[in-house]
Amino acid sequence: MTSDGGKLPTGFGRLWTAQTVSSLGDGVSHAALPLLALTLTRDPMALAVVTAAGTLPWLLFGVLGGALVDRWDRRRTMWIADTARAVLLAIPAAAAVLGVLSIPLLAVVAFLLGVGGLFFDTAATAYLPDLLRRDPALLERANSRLRGAQTAASGFAGPPAGSALLALGRAVPLLTDAASFLLSALLVRTLPAMPRPEPEVRESLLRQARAGASYVFRDRLLLGLALRPAIGNIAFVAVETVLALFAHDRLGMDTYGFGLLLTAEATGGLLGAGIASSLGRRLGTGTALTCTAAVEGFAVLGLAAAPNPYLAGLALAVCGAGMGATMVLGPSLRQAIVPAHLMGRVASTSRMLGMCAAPFGAFLGGCLATTYDVRTPLYAAAGLLLTMTAVTASMTDNRRVEEALRAAVPVEV
Repeated sequence: MTSDGGKLPTGFGRLWTAQTVSSLGDGVSHAALPLLALTLTRDPMALAVVTAAGTLPWLLFGVLGGALVDRWDRRRTMWIADTARAVLLAIPAAAAVLGVLSIPLLAVVAFLLGVGGLFFDTAATAYLPDLLRRDPALLERANSRLRGAQTAASGFAGPPAGSALLALGRAVPLLTDAASFLLSALLVRTLPAMPRPEPEVRESLLRQARAGASYVFRDRLLLGLALRPAIGNIAFVAVETVLALFAHDRLGMDTYGFGLLLTAEATGGLLGAGIASSLGRRLGTGTALTCTAAVEGFAVLGLAAAPNPYLAGLALAVCGAGMGATMVLGPSLRQAIVPAHLMGRVASTSRMLGMCAAPFGAFLGGCLATTYDVRTPLYAAAGLLLTMTAVTASMTDNRRVEEALRAAVPVEV
C-alpha cells in the first residue's frame, strides 16, 4: 500500500475536524476520569470496574451493532451517537456538582458512553472507505492524518488540559468532553451523504450479524488483524487500569505529572502515525505490522522496569509510536479489502474482539495489583504482547497482504 498524489475530498476535512474535536474532549476525560475515580476510592478492583464497564457494550452486542450500521445511514448514525453522548455526560457532571458522584454511577455512564462509541466508531469506519472510494493509497493517507490528529488531541493536548481542568472543579472536564461531542455532531451533519449498500433481502439481523463475523473468522489475514488488538487490549487495559496508581505510588508523580506521562505516550503515537506509510513502503505492510507489535511489547517491559518518571515516559513514548503505526496500517488494509456491504459488520466484529478482551485486561490488572504489586500487571502485559506478536506474524505476512489487495475490487459509489 503506497501513497500517491491523489487529493483527499473536501468532506474528509470536515470528518477530520469533527473527530479531532471529539478526541480533544476524550483526552481531557482520559486524564481526568482516573484521577476523579481516585478521589472516590483507592481500591484497584473498583477502578477496574469503571474501566471494564465502557467496553462491555462490545461484548454484549458488538456484532449486532455492526449489522445495524450496515442497515442505517452511516452519517446520521454518527451525529446521533455524538449528540447522545454529550447529553449523557451532563449526568455525572451534575452529580459532581451536587456531591453525589460515585463509582457505580461512573460505571453506568461509562457503559452508556461505550454504547454510543460502538455506533459512532463502527459507522465512521464504514463511512470513510465510501468517501474515499476504497482507494488504498488515500485510505492510508487519511487514516494517518486521522490517527495523528486523534493522538495529538486525545493524548498530547487533552491530558494536561484534563488535569488542569480537574483542579477547577470535578464537573469541568466532563462538561468539556460534552461540548466536544456536540461540536463533532454539528460537523458530521454537514458531511456528504453516501448511498447505502444494497441490503440483503429477507435476512434477519442475527443472520446478517453472523455473516459478518463468519467473514472475519474464515479469512486468515482479517483474523490476524483482529487478534492483534484483541490480545493487545488485554495487555494495554491491564496497564491502563493501574497506570495512575503506578505513577503515583512507584514513580512519585502528582496529577500534573500523570498528565505529562500520558502526553509522552501520545507524542510517540503522533510520530508512529506519521511514519506508518513509510514503514509500510520500506518493509511491506505485513512485516511492518509485526515489527510495530514487537516494539509495543518491549516498550511495556521497559515501562514495568522503569525506576523513574523519565524512563517511564520514554518507554510510553516508544509504545505509543508502535501503537500509532499499527493503528494506521491495520485499519487501512482492512478498509481496502472488505466489500462495502460487509464493512460495518467486519469492522464491528474486529473491534468487538478487541473490546471484549478489554474487560479481562481490566480485571487482570486489578487482580494482579491486588495480589502482588502494581508493577506485576505491566510485566504480564509485556509477556502477552510479545506472545501475540509471534503467534500472528505468519497470519499477516507480506504475501497474504499483497494477495488480498490484488483480489480486492474497488467499489464505485
